[in-house]
Amino acid sequence: MRAKTVQKAEAIELRKKGLSYSEILDEIHVSGSSLSLWLHNVNLKNEHKLRLIEKGDAARRLGSATLKRMRIMRTKEIVERSRLEIGNLSKNDLMLIGVSLHWAEGSKQKENDPSKEVVFSNSDPRMIKIYLKWLNECLGIHPGEIVFEIYIHETHKKSIAELASYWSKVTEFPILKFSKVYFKKNKVHSFRKNRGLNYSGVLRISVRKSTDLNRKIMGWIEGICLQSGVA
Repeated sequence: MRAKTVQKAEAIELRKKGLSYSEILDEIHVSGSSLSLWLHNVNLKNEHKLRLIEKGDAARRLGSATLKRMRIMRTKEIVERSRLEIGNLSKNDLMLIGVSLHWAEGSKQKENDPSKEVVFSNSDPRMIKIYLKWLNECLGIHPGEIVFEIYIHETHKKSIAELASYWSKVTEFPILKFSKVYFKKNKVHSFRKNRGLNYSGVLRISVRKSTDLNRKIMGWIEGICLQSGVA
């Protein structure tokens, strides 16, 4: 009992000096519940309160940074493992990928407008590359049949030359193919996340005289639905 009384007095004295519960527990080896009982009525000076608040904020920031690093590491590990789960792609695999990309981001034939040509728009350079690979290797589209247009918000200060150079490098098509650049009116209340310095707009890919091809693509989409049992 004498030891407990001494520990309590020491704990109260340390608390009055502005130490946190965890700091006191490092000095006095008692249970957290006992410490809480001893100290709940101890009043702190404002300077000590401020120190504890700042210490708590620093600990939370450190904890948040640690958790973020752990999430980043875990994400990298999961991505690396799942990347290896994709084996070699066959031409048929590429065919289905391309049809699915067009289904998601391409022009659609409609009953009231059944004469749409093949058009695909996106800002993701890797998606653009896969789509062009599909056009070439699966559909046999000649490069001369492909038309490019660039659309970007007018608030972005990249020049036409910069945009053309960027998309030329992405697609490996001659820079002269990217002369059509359209600056869109910026929406003041837009919440788009892909508008940083590296943003190079949306690339629109069109295939000349491709109305029948687009109809075939719609048929392939129907085939996917049928074979998947969702037709």
